[in-house]
Amino acid sequence: MNPLKDVLVISLEQAVAAPYCTARLVDAGARVIKIERHDGDFARRYDTAAKNDSSYFAWLNQGKESVCLDIKTEPDKSLFRSLLNRADIFVQNLAPGAIERAGFNNDALRASNPKLIICNISGYGYSAAVSGKRGYDLLIQAESGLISVSGSPEEPSRIGVSICDIGTGMTAYYGVLEALLERKNSGRGNTFDVSLFDVAVDWLSVPFIHTQYGKGTPQPSGLRHPSIAPYGAFYCRDERAVLISIQNEREWKRFCEKVLQTPELASNTLYETNDQRVQNRETLELKINTITNTITSAEFTKRLDGADIAYGLINTMDDLPKHPAFRSRYIRNTDGQQLSIPATPIVWRQKAELRSTRLPRIGEHTSAIREEFSSK
Repeated sequence: MNPLKDVLVISLEQAVAAPYCTARLVDAGARVIKIERHDGDFARRYDTAAKNDSSYFAWLNQGKESVCLDIKTEPDKSLFRSLLNRADIFVQNLAPGAIERAGFNNDALRASNPKLIICNISGYGYSAAVSGKRGYDLLIQAESGLISVSGSPEEPSRIGVSICDIGTGMTAYYGVLEALLERKNSGRGNTFDVSLFDVAVDWLSVPFIHTQYGKGTPQPSGLRHPSIAPYGAFYCRDERAVLISIQNEREWKRFCEKVLQTPELASNTLYETNDQRVQNRETLELKINTITNTITSAEFTKRLDGADIAYGLINTMDDLPKHPAFRSRYIRNTDGQQLSIPATPIVWRQKAELRSTRLPRIGEHTSAIREEFSSK
């Protein structure tokens, strides 16, 4: 499956959000030319975990072509313009206004290439009040309020991955796909903006609604769900935690009868509905833990399986490759060394073409791209 095999993407990108978007475009078969400074995308130097390449860079830049340009100077400016005149998609995540100051106004680019789709990625958007703010993932997690509803009651916490960057890359990707579909009907491209802040706030709609119209902001709840109970971690005799999730009253009854083997708990008026269970969570969890503390995690999960109750174990990154649902793929770093990393999440039922790719070295394709596009 290479639905975008004839699509040319030019990406002036760095860090995570824009590279995530274009990585998915590569997976779909697009040709992605990555424009870098002469010292490269700074994400190349975040760490050296991928056999001396950065883990972030290794994850998000397989199969791209790297071209080093200084778009503020000739002849690089001219080459960049030639690339954009032939491109289907332009993705960029420079600071707001930077691309315009370099002489590449969005409207002018699309006037020169009417089929061009432009995706502008920023931290906070393009309004005058916020366009000058630097927007990195952890800062967005903080300012959006995401941190205030994460972590434990004792200490709010950063989400364990760069979730705002990743979510923005995902959003940009489906924005590009929507624009391609619209172009198929209209014959013309389009321009759209997406910011890390907007994406984070959209994903915070549930706690926002609780705050504005419900009983107040859900507080950080650790390994508990803030608005469903019982939904969280319970400890067994062997000191292993098992997370369970009760989604409705039928499951609650089965859980009491078959797992806790305390059927009278299901009819206790304090716990009859989810709202009541949340309101009386402390006493409910004490009752459940009193029972789970007497059995092993193996016995607990056996009972949960028998009652068809959803549960999960708290795995580590060492445990992850052993999980029966885990899928992997092979990539190569800039030196050609092979690494096994998690597979991309879309699984095509029809056999997909497997392409061997590796990370581009800084500016590896500059000469070839100059030759291909300078004479056009």
